[in-house]
Amino acid sequence: MGKKTNYPEEIKKKVVQLKLEGNHTNQELMDMFGIKNKSQIKTWMKWYRNGESHRFAQPVGKQYSYGLGPEDENEVTSLKKKVAYYEMREELLGKVSGNRKEVVPEVFIQIVESFKHKYTVKAMCKCFGIAKATYYRWRGKSWGPSELEKKIIDICENLKFRIGHRMVRDLLRKEHQIKVNRNTVQKIMQKFNLQCQVKPKRQNYIAGESKVVVPNYLDRQFNASKPNEKWVTDITYLPYGEKMLYLSTIMDLYNNEVLAYTISDKQDKSLVLDTLKRACEGRDVYECILHSDQGSQYTSYEYQAEAEKRGIITSMSRRGNCFDNAVIESFHSSLKSEEFSPLCRGKLTNHTVREKVESYMYYYNYCRPFSKLNCQTPIEFRVLAA
Repeated sequence: MGKKTNYPEEIKKKVVQLKLEGNHTNQELMDMFGIKNKSQIKTWMKWYRNGESHRFAQPVGKQYSYGLGPEDENEVTSLKKKVAYYEMREELLGKVSGNRKEVVPEVFIQIVESFKHKYTVKAMCKCFGIAKATYYRWRGKSWGPSELEKKIIDICENLKFRIGHRMVRDLLRKEHQIKVNRNTVQKIMQKFNLQCQVKPKRQNYIAGESKVVVPNYLDRQFNASKPNEKWVTDITYLPYGEKMLYLSTIMDLYNNEVLAYTISDKQDKSLVLDTLKRACEGRDVYECILHSDQGSQYTSYEYQAEAEKRGIITSMSRRGNCFDNAVIESFHSSLKSEEFSPLCRGKLTNHTVREKVESYMYYYNYCRPFSKLNCQTPIEFRVLAA
């Protein structure tokens, strides 16, 4: 590209005057004043006709706002420009957290795209100290999530951010045949804030006097070779509604499937009896081991009699030892940490609490994969095994 020629203001005005007199052609004027291109004469004539004679005095390539030349840019105008610049700077830098001097390309591109209707690209680049050419080079690249990151984001969103990086890694291998280190998956999840919720620690307490206490036949053997071989059950509090609710659950250790659950506003024998009857419907439960803690509901004569009538062998944890029934304890902990926010206590209706529990039970049985089940859901594992 050739170097631009700066013609004096007097020559520009003289050329326009001679052109208006009509005695000279463009070529004659070019030869007379050493003008290289006739388009230059046309540009000067256009300025004259549009009343922009002030532009004859401007330097090459310099543009002035409000139709003013260099001699008309007074102190007030200059001050207004500075105020506008600092207002823009304050607005743009407010969109960047942390060290503003080290803004990453994807963030800067997003800011420019958001404010390009209001500010020029050049002004925004100057505000961040980034060359205009650098911005366009960045924009030519793809700074969005990579294919691996998109797959990890989809997995976490589909499972409602309730699984950790190890399970995400296993699902990548199973569903997408992608082998990746778990540390890589963890870093990506941290980058996009996809971490699963942390379960709060449970505070143990010792129950009161018991009526019927049976031995611990389960003895922490949480694996089962077939359905309805080993069941576990427990009661947990649901302090999230208008009043306290209680949840009784029975789970099959073969595939961690929730077989039955009951929600009540009373923590009595009928709560566990209703759950037991629902779990036994349509199932062969003869000689099935049903493990629980030593709560008064499970040690009651009515509960023990109902289990014996159905051929179920009851088993109980040692007093005050929650690890003897760790699977169902962990399940209830997951339900609370994943479905109920700590901030929603006392803000939900009891009807909403019941709906959320019902929704989570369906998700747990039909949607949530487990490592011990080869990344299959409980229902999927049972159906395929059958």
